[in-house]
Amino acid sequence: MLDQLYALSSAEDLFAFLDLPFDPAVLNRARLHVMKRMGQYLAETDLSQLDDAAVRAAARQALRKAHADFENSTPRAQKALKIYTQPRGNVVPMEGLRLSVK
Repeated sequence: MLDQLYALSSAEDLFAFLDLPFDPAVLNRARLHVMKRMGQYLAETDLSQLDDAAVRAAARQALRKAHADFENSTPRAQKALKIYTQPRGNVVPMEGLRLSVK
């Protein structure tokens, strides 16, 4: 079952394989975030101890929950990717820049 999941090439394929509905608008704006969050949810379960039916159920639950996380929220608010959890570095705001003419 896991091999079949890993062989899928798109988020839409994953939803179809797991027979789950999805909102295309959510995937258009948060595709990578939904997939990352699904992986985070699946990592909480020891899939190696489960049979195929239980793995499928866990994957369905994780994908359903991950999609729901982004239905009424933004990727930035959910902070699913590392870029949103790292502290901002030394950033100079545009207002702080001045043109110096010598």
